[in-house]
Amino acid sequence: MSQHESGRDSASTSELISRLSDELKTLVRDEMRLAQIEVGSKAKRAGVGAGIIGAGGLLALYGLGVLIAAAVLALALVVDAWLAALIVAVVILVIAGIAALLGKKRVQEAGAPVPQATVESVKADVDAVRHARDH
Repeated sequence: MSQHESGRDSASTSELISRLSDELKTLVRDEMRLAQIEVGSKAKRAGVGAGIIGAGGLLALYGLGVLIAAAVLALALVVDAWLAALIVAVVILVIAGIAALLGKKRVQEAGAPVPQATVESVKADVDAVRHARDH
């Protein structure tokens, strides 16, 4: 093998390595953009859903206030008004505590929002690069 052919192989190899490096940079950039888009899309849908839940919750709160006032008035027919209000308040606080504990448990079970599709795509890319490198 002549020295000229060896130099051409080296240039070819270094050019391939340079191209591979550029391709990997592009791939990483594209995967990061995909992750941003995926997380942004999920956050937007969650935000709209949260707004609708908030509106429903506000209306339910007003309705609940009226029902609580009705419960106090009904109980006041049997006991003094102050005692009726106290009984209703204690019941409401107990229910609120149970709801808070259940909500906390659900939030902990949900975990962090992760761009699953992007994670899977990156794993596939890494596997492909490893496979290509080994062969």
